[in-house]
Amino acid sequence: MLSYIIKRILVAIPLLLAMSLLTFIFMQMTPGNFFDALKLDPQISPETIARYEKLYHLDKPLLVQYLQWVRNLFKLEFGYSFFYHVPVSSLIAGRLANTFILALASLLFTWLVALPLGIWAAVRRNEWSDRILSLSSFIFLSIPSFFLAMILLYLASQGGLLPLGGIRSANFDELSLFGQWLDLLKHLLIPTVVISLASIAALQRIMRGNMLEVLRQQYILTARAKGLPEERVIYRHALRNAINPLITLFGYELSGLLGGAALTEIICSWPGLGSLMLTAVRAKDIYLVMSSMLMGGILLLIGNLIADILLAWSDPRIRYE
Repeated sequence: MLSYIIKRILVAIPLLLAMSLLTFIFMQMTPGNFFDALKLDPQISPETIARYEKLYHLDKPLLVQYLQWVRNLFKLEFGYSFFYHVPVSSLIAGRLANTFILALASLLFTWLVALPLGIWAAVRRNEWSDRILSLSSFIFLSIPSFFLAMILLYLASQGGLLPLGGIRSANFDELSLFGQWLDLLKHLLIPTVVISLASIAALQRIMRGNMLEVLRQQYILTARAKGLPEERVIYRHALRNAINPLITLFGYELSGLLGGAALTEIICSWPGLGSLMLTAVRAKDIYLVMSSMLMGGILLLIGNLIADILLAWSDPRIRYE
């Protein structure tokens, strides 16, 4: 397993570099750059703009610009954000932490709700509870996340029990430790529910289908014929095989939550990486865009690697040679 992990890390390096190169090329193909807007400002002299372009190697050929960024990348220097006037590393660190909090909360909420519902629906196939869950899944899969976010924000504005945006209240620093945790949970509730509902609906249906397929297997019939308790048959024998395909989806689910949270972050005013990425693309802040895409690629590869490790741990038949 250790040699497999090392091999995956070594393969990931050229993949990440290729992704960053494509991002750089696409950004250069779009018209204009960040300094074009500054040239229209009469308070900024052409000498100042030329000095900034020379300082950040933007006056060099495109290949030289990219290679300079890659060389600094191996020194853990991600460049400078022209729009925010701070180093990209410090800017991404805070935003990535906020996005990770939201993604982790959504991931835990999704899996803790979807798996029991899927098992419940499979065990009670074609009963009224199974039909209600099936109908609810179709409804939540068809509702756009931005529309659901606006509905929940409207309901929160009418009730006044939940905040309408942001990550913390104005008096956050004055609260006790428990009060700060409670304030964070209140701000997390709406965006977490918005991101999770569609994932819960999809995972619940997948879990239900997997359980129904496993429950038809001969070894389940044998376990029941031996007189094993139904709970042991379901949760110890059937669940372990039914959950394997879902573990494979874990890596994509993690990266998908981090990438798919962008629209929800914007609507709910959550200061995460998604809203930062949108601002960076609109402002043509090239180093911030490239670093944000690089973080997304790293999280995708880490998620897939974790999924492979968990799959080998849960199923002794799987070995990576």
